[in-house]
Amino acid sequence: MAFSKDVVMQKIQRFGGAMFTPVIMFGVFGIFVAISILCKNPMIFGSIAEKGTAWYDFWYIIEQGAWTVFNQLPLLFVIGLPIGLAKKENARAVMEAFLIYLIFNYFVCGMLTLWGPTFGVDFAQDPVPGSGLTTIANIKTLDTSMVGAILIASLAVWLHNKLFDVDVPEWLGLFKGSSLVVVAGFALMLPVALLFCLIWPHFQAAIASLQGFLTSAGVLGVWVYTFLERILIPTGLHHFIYIPFIFGPAVVDGGIQAYWLQHIQQFAQSTQPLIELFPQGGFALHGMSKMFGCPGIALAIYFTAKKENRKKVGSLLFPAAIVALLCGITEPLEFTFLFVAPVLFLIHALLAGTFAATLYFFGVTGNFGGGLLDCALFQNWIPLFNNHWDTYLTQIIIGLIFTCIWFIVFRTLIIKLNLKTPGRGDDEEIKLYRKADYKAKKAGEHMDERDMKAAAFLQALGGKNNIADVTNCATRLRVTVKDDSLVQPAGAFTAAGAHGLVHNGHAIQVIVGLSVPQVRERFEALLQAPDEEIPTFDTQEVAAEAEKPVSEATKEKYDAHLKAFATGHLVPIEKVPDEAFASKAMGDGVGITPTDKYITAPADGSVMMVMETTGHALGLKLTTGLEILIHIGIDTVNMNGDGFKVLVKTGDNVKAGDKLVEIDIDKIKKAGYNPITIMAATNFDQYATLKFAPEQDVTAGKSTIANY
Repeated sequence: MAFSKDVVMQKIQRFGGAMFTPVIMFGVFGIFVAISILCKNPMIFGSIAEKGTAWYDFWYIIEQGAWTVFNQLPLLFVIGLPIGLAKKENARAVMEAFLIYLIFNYFVCGMLTLWGPTFGVDFAQDPVPGSGLTTIANIKTLDTSMVGAILIASLAVWLHNKLFDVDVPEWLGLFKGSSLVVVAGFALMLPVALLFCLIWPHFQAAIASLQGFLTSAGVLGVWVYTFLERILIPTGLHHFIYIPFIFGPAVVDGGIQAYWLQHIQQFAQSTQPLIELFPQGGFALHGMSKMFGCPGIALAIYFTAKKENRKKVGSLLFPAAIVALLCGITEPLEFTFLFVAPVLFLIHALLAGTFAATLYFFGVTGNFGGGLLDCALFQNWIPLFNNHWDTYLTQIIIGLIFTCIWFIVFRTLIIKLNLKTPGRGDDEEIKLYRKADYKAKKAGEHMDERDMKAAAFLQALGGKNNIADVTNCATRLRVTVKDDSLVQPAGAFTAAGAHGLVHNGHAIQVIVGLSVPQVRERFEALLQAPDEEIPTFDTQEVAAEAEKPVSEATKEKYDAHLKAFATGHLVPIEKVPDEAFASKAMGDGVGITPTDKYITAPADGSVMMVMETTGHALGLKLTTGLEILIHIGIDTVNMNGDGFKVLVKTGDNVKAGDKLVEIDIDKIKKAGYNPITIMAATNFDQYATLKFAPEQDVTAGKSTIANY
């Protein structure tokens, strides 16, 4: 019974995550729409924005393109869901779902054309908002919005997963793969279309009643909605709360996001209070906890950390808080305390609901589901400030008060309950696994960070034979395992680069971050790979190696030194203009702004890893055991190898001064990238005497840049 419950939970989570695939587009296009409407507002830009001017015409065209995702919302869900739900051949599943959805709407159109009055539908009226009708790909049909799109796409994916690989006799070869799926969909859509014609008009009436109820629920309704949206974050089910409100018909036709943008010009020009113009906007205040709550949380955790740990804790928390404030992405911050102090997350959700309800009580409403950049500035404050500045001043004052409340409550609870939030533990530091810890069984295999995470997560989940299903949402890898007793503790995942782990029986969520789509791709590739090609690592072995005392042989080499790996100007790693390196997250080291085209080996050793396609990075293991990463330029991976000529390969032995990579410095600069080359000692913590030279000019192979 437990397994069935877990499977149901995982399927629900998978479905919720899949819905996020199209939703992620709305924030970007919402900004485009808001800016274009803003630029057409004469109250802000004067006569240049009057209708008929070149300025107005330009922004009118931009606005029409920006409405794309909102005008085609059902199609976007039909196309987006198979990407997250299909277990194989996702691209073909998208095509199949699209065709089946069109078939469904053609069937509905035909039935209503013939028997509209029988179903209680006046199909002769124009498909305008409020009519219950719409057009999908020029097909006049029922306005089922995202609900119909999600249901039909789900049925299409179900058919795809069941039938795509079904073998048929040779003489029926035409009806195979995608053709078989679409033919089955054709047959299924006939009764489904009939059911929609019978049921949907009544469902539309129920939605209208629900809209009235939720709007009349006022402050209490806003509190319940916002609390549920936050408290369900760990389960991934929060998508089911906010999507029907923000992008669906729960409170207004077309969803709050589209409705707000469609009427933003009208709201901006009116002096009537916003709470009277758009009371439904109270259900889009859940982003306020992201903008005002997360900074208070970060400060509380920072000031309750031990003083010696605050610098490290701050480097973890403050960037995450800034991301939440600006972009509305809260998981990196929330998961830093969710797993060590769940009570804080409950308090966080309670405060979020109370904050939104308080704002609504004082007349604040609008479209505030995201962060400062994607919602507050361009969709609210700037276009409406002229006539509604008092509302926004109230919002900011209450917001800052709640920032203080979050800080005080979290700080008090952390201290009183002695919660082990980051920086408060006695021995809590968990090292990231490094390239050397992931032992590739196949010679010449090269792994980037996402490859390593995928391999580490797969092993920590019990291996590929323990995986029943895998998908992802915006930040989480969602996995159903066959035997959850094989899943390693959360530390094995966080050590490999995850933010945390949700272990709910057989339904597992690995909190990865925004790189989760790429990690999932690699994870699924490993599931299809032969066992001998899957990289493995030994957590216990890694820990044991770290605890081993330094051998006498190694001690004898502690008078070793490193030569400059490039000719140019050397700077401490703290001055490297890249936070990942400057914070020493990759290891201690130095940077050199090169003036010569050759990058050379700083000491004798062997080549552990080469990014052969891009040529921008390679790893060496020196004869002393020191492991170093040499990274050429900032973001030069985007050059895809243009301007880089790799002169070595994995497994090669090199001597100090040997040429490793030839670079075209001018080409790197012309492409807009900084050619500074960084050397990071990834296992520097095992070399207590490692010291780097101060800032100076150096010559490759001659100048000493480090001693140990």
